[in-house]
Amino acid sequence: MRKLLLQSVTAEATWQFENVVEDRLCKLGRNILETVYNRLGAGEMPKQVEYDRQQYNCKNEKTPNRGGIGTVFGEISLVRFSYKPLSEARDDNQKSVSSLKLSLGLVSGNTTPTLSERVGRTAAGQPQCKLLEFLEREHQVRWSAKVLQRAADDSKGRRKIMLAVGRDGIMLTIRGEETYKEGAVGTVTVYDRHGRRLGTIYLGQMPEAYQTTLSEELTRLVAELLKEWDGRWPRLVYITDAGYHPTEYFDNVLTQMKHLRHPGRLLEWIRIVDFYHATEYLAKLVQVLFDDPRAAHAWQRCMRRWLKREPNAVFRILHSAAKYHSERKLTGKEEETYRKAYQDINNHKAYMDYQEYLRRGLPIGSGITEAACKTVFTRRFKESGMSWGIEGGGVILTLRLATMSQVWERVYRNYLTSRSLPTLKRQ
Repeated sequence: MRKLLLQSVTAEATWQFENVVEDRLCKLGRNILETVYNRLGAGEMPKQVEYDRQQYNCKNEKTPNRGGIGTVFGEISLVRFSYKPLSEARDDNQKSVSSLKLSLGLVSGNTTPTLSERVGRTAAGQPQCKLLEFLEREHQVRWSAKVLQRAADDSKGRRKIMLAVGRDGIMLTIRGEETYKEGAVGTVTVYDRHGRRLGTIYLGQMPEAYQTTLSEELTRLVAELLKEWDGRWPRLVYITDAGYHPTEYFDNVLTQMKHLRHPGRLLEWIRIVDFYHATEYLAKLVQVLFDDPRAAHAWQRCMRRWLKREPNAVFRILHSAAKYHSERKLTGKEEETYRKAYQDINNHKAYMDYQEYLRRGLPIGSGITEAACKTVFTRRFKESGMSWGIEGGGVILTLRLATMSQVWERVYRNYLTSRSLPTLKRQ
């Protein structure tokens, strides 16, 4: 400080001064943490501890921790007593433990909870190389059901408060697999009376047969949100494409959920097939019904307008498509394309009344869920050359979902309080 005051004030001098201050503060922080943590283990220690239903006996002397303890100020050393398992209960894989390290909540035995939280936040959005850069360089709004509901209740407008659920899939490269595997994303969004999105909670799952875990977590999330909902009851909307998993989830799970305020009644859901995916059926019809590109474009544009703005649009579209079909001779492959597109529209016509949805102020696109596929998976899991294992990818996915849903602090506190602590047995 004296050197800075005595010399000319320049940008370089300022930079040097701040770096010196930062270095000294980090050193002071390391000294304080090292002194305090080692003093915690300096007193008389119990002869036995119990941890995870296993009994341990104290060794006779202190030993230094292998490697440094990572903190936000840098590495510190820790000298502590270790406890070995009782011989009669020990198995081949049983290791000694340190009651001090367990009580301090050290992650993986060598990282403080504060540093591990910062690592977790960074790992949720950055690849490993950038995470390592962060550790070397630094080492140093939360949404809940109540917050969303309160904001929705306080809003003004002619529409009903809305809770919208969506889910979608995305193909991922999985290490050791010859083909892509489908990961899955779920979203729960609250809209106010003006139709403005107040917040979204994100769920995700690495590739899994039948997407069972995502379905269970999404169901639990919806149930918990509605259980805490004590204001005006929201309108419930389910908006997805017409794929197998979204359809099966709606038919077998959402439509069977019980109403919490009216025992004996089921929840009433408005299901909407995403408008963009509906127009893809029109594109398939155009491929086989028209040879003239201008005529094809004109018909498709007209049908899109009908689908979005006209009542009974699906009936009129199918009638028009059947008319053009009757006038053409299609190949076997073209006939199959026509039949499938026609059938898809007909099978989902109950969920494609877009004119009515718009009149009631409902969303007709699943853009939030599709964007979630990009933000949850693509930006983190699909960079050039990346491949993932199910377990490792699941860890990063959990961290990413916590940050995106703005519940990191609550999740991390719950993690810290859920960790097992040793039971000290003083004699």
